[in-house]
Amino acid sequence: MTVMNEKVHAYKDQISHLENKLPEVVHAYHRFTGECFQAGSLDEKTKQLIALGIGLFANNEVCTFYHVDEARSKGASDQEIMETIAVAAAVGGGHALSQGVTRVQKALQ
Repeated sequence: MTVMNEKVHAYKDQISHLENKLPEVVHAYHRFTGECFQAGSLDEKTKQLIALGIGLFANNEVCTFYHVDEARSKGASDQEIMETIAVAAAVGGGHALSQGVTRVQKALQ
């Protein structure tokens, strides 16, 4: 089992423990996310790529691993996954730059 699979498996194992304590919370979360990831105006692959980008931006390792696997299962190519990384990097860099310059400008006044 790869490190990626081990971490995703550990998450799934731990959420099952939460389910034992708070079953309605876990079931509601799964219903909600299940609905969100259904094909609609956006197809399932695109939704997984969006989730991957957000997972990267949020520095969520398990989410990153999970959504790479899900994106692949929905037909995403390695190139599409790598382009998603580039977009996440652009957003992350843009976030730091835009917040930095506006806050720094205020601080310098």
